[in-house]
Amino acid sequence: MFVVLLGAPGAGKGTQAPILAAATGGVHLSTGDMLREAVKLGTPFGERARDYMTKGSLVPDDVVLGMVMERLGQPDAQHAFVMDGFPRNVQQALQLDEALASTHQHLDRAIYVKVPREILLKRLSGRWTCPNCQAIYHEQNNPPKVPGVCDRCGGELRQRPDDRAEAVERRLQVYLEETLPLVDYYRERQLLREVDGDQPLGRVTACILQVLENGQSSTTV
Repeated sequence: MFVVLLGAPGAGKGTQAPILAAATGGVHLSTGDMLREAVKLGTPFGERARDYMTKGSLVPDDVVLGMVMERLGQPDAQHAFVMDGFPRNVQQALQLDEALASTHQHLDRAIYVKVPREILLKRLSGRWTCPNCQAIYHEQNNPPKVPGVCDRCGGELRQRPDDRAEAVERRLQVYLEETLPLVDYYRERQLLREVDGDQPLGRVTACILQVLENGQSSTTV
């Protein structure tokens, strides 16, 4: 099964995607993780992406597309994946469709995790990430057992530049302008399923799995 997760920054895609990948037997493909790793390693893709990510702006399509298409060609992504952070706009969605069609495959579902803007602002402004294992924490909703220390690997937690207050507003505005039209794109193709993301984490997971299992029509669960 090939699944795309849609939702604004802070909607919970990065938390839900690995859970869903494990449940469906697929691989979690995160463009955000790919880009951050590229920046960390100083690759050509990473150097081009660095300034955009720091400002909270979208990284140019050609950088993201190059990374994603290369990743889709690897063996573990051939039979099932949960895509997190891609596509970001309709043009990328068209190119993803073309890439899958070239291998006689197609997208099965686009899950839209819907969260009110005011909730997104609260979530993003308190989010901290472990640079070692990419675990995500929140000062109020999911704090680490020891402040500033990752529960999973003991790494020092950091707040990403694009999670700081000045970048958060810009990220949400960019999302509304460029990414939200994807909801209509997938709805028109009868692939869209909506899930209420303003619920406890476990409940959101259960709702997404329910949607994937029963293939119900586009609605909010």
